[in-house]
Amino acid sequence: MRRLPDFLLIGAPKCGTSALHAALSRHPGLFLSTPKEPKFFLTDGPPPDSGGGPGDVPTWREHVWQRAAYEALFAGVPPGVLCGESTVFYLYDQESHRRIRELLPDARLIAVLRDPAERAHSNWAHLRGADLEPEADFAAALDREPERIEAGWAHFWHYAAQGRYGEQLEHLFGLFPREQVLLLRYRELRDAPGETVDRVCRFLGVEPGLVTGVPRHHVRPDVSGRTVGMVPTERAVAVTRFADDVPRVAELTGWDLTAWQE
Repeated sequence: MRRLPDFLLIGAPKCGTSALHAALSRHPGLFLSTPKEPKFFLTDGPPPDSGGGPGDVPTWREHVWQRAAYEALFAGVPPGVLCGESTVFYLYDQESHRRIRELLPDARLIAVLRDPAERAHSNWAHLRGADLEPEADFAAALDREPERIEAGWAHFWHYAAQGRYGEQLEHLFGLFPREQVLLLRYRELRDAPGETVDRVCRFLGVEPGLVTGVPRHHVRPDVSGRTVGMVPTERAVAVTRFADDVPRVAELTGWDLTAWQE
């Protein structure tokens, strides 16, 4: 019998999803796909084969976009074991919400959310470290974002747009009941990884307490260097881009997000 995922880690990028994926893969009752990010639900057919930003075409070639190839990722999963994958752009891509709803209406969805200004800076720093981001100035890269989106640059370049979680969650909750969605804070995964993984296990219905040794860092091999952390002037520029969205996140989650606005 062909298998499809029982659960998806849907976002957001630069929020520790790789570490969470690696941790969950150690649970005997769970199977996580290889590759980690098949990106199946990002398109209705083949991804673009030209255009985009620096490095986008090779990344698009990695998409597992054919149904048979996607199902093959979960072939051989033993009975009673839940399977899933972790494509961090699903939360941001609202068309993905529709595709997931059509094919996996009962799937459990998990998203890790990070201070959006910090997330955006980490995203930019990642691409700078990979020698792909041409803008050495974070604020300048944010200013160029609308033109890049218009030009068809891939999701990973949408530094501010990806952090507007309120818009994304409102759309997601219009398609999936909230009990099917688990929202985690990045700081929870960072500061209490064991407890956070156990919370995910309980949400998925598998036994907690079986996963130890959650990876604290996961740096892609294509990233050769990192910039320093965000400085106050950079944060001041970035925070304004989320001023209207953070209250929406707070209302949807019940979280105190004062720190995200400072």
